[in-house]
Amino acid sequence: MTFTSRLKEFRARHDLTQEQLANKVRVRRETIGHIENNRYNPSLILAYKLARALNSTIEELFLFEEDKT
Repeated sequence: MTFTSRLKEFRARHDLTQEQLANKVRVRRETIGHIENNRYNPSLILAYKLARALNSTIEELFLFEEDKT
């Protein structure tokens, strides 16, 4: 699952619209739409704000996993 898919899933779990999430992290709704449609990569600061707004962590949103090779 990609970051954009997880962001949409976490937003849906919290029953938030793009507008509501945007207001929580103080960006325009279009920014959330661009991120969810993989047209914009969030800065580390914005990723942190998104994670906090969704009661999550950056690791959960990006699903960092150790390289097993």
